[in-house]
Amino acid sequence: MASPIFSQSTIAVTLPVVTLIDIEPAGTFTLNFTAPTEAGQALTAPSANTTKWVNYTSAIALGGLTRRITASVNQVIPGVDIKVQAAAAAGSGGGTLGTSSGLITLSTTAANIITGIGGAFTGNGANNGHRLTISLVVNTYANLSARTNTPVVITYTITE
Repeated sequence: MASPIFSQSTIAVTLPVVTLIDIEPAGTFTLNFTAPTEAGQALTAPSANTTKWVNYTSAIALGGLTRRITASVNQVIPGVDIKVQAAAAAGSGGGTLGTSSGLITLSTTAANIITGIGGAFTGNGANNGHRLTISLVVNTYANLSARTNTPVVITYTITE
């Protein structure tokens, strides 16, 4: 009986560290308070915006730290809280998707909105990733002052 003969080949495999994030769909939206129609009544807060989704792709280094997504605003509006909440991941993604940090009041200091992201991808576009709920709430009436179309930029960052 003949002995089997073996041959080997070596392949070089590269898996890069990947850290990508975007907000889908692109574009701005407006949140407007409504003035009361009767003296003595409070402002009516706008309905929350739920049209934005955060998508990400993450491949971490062997033994590397999990990633997180933070959010901050370029300015605060006196008397108003700007809040964001990331929902649980949904859609066509896979891997170790992140966990929502719950309802967060945004400030100029970055705060975690999603933590525990490992090697993962969320899928691309709306209805993939984490749906964002962005809302406005009056926190101190004494600090309110009238304003029109004041742009507030929310910056989302993925980091270790």
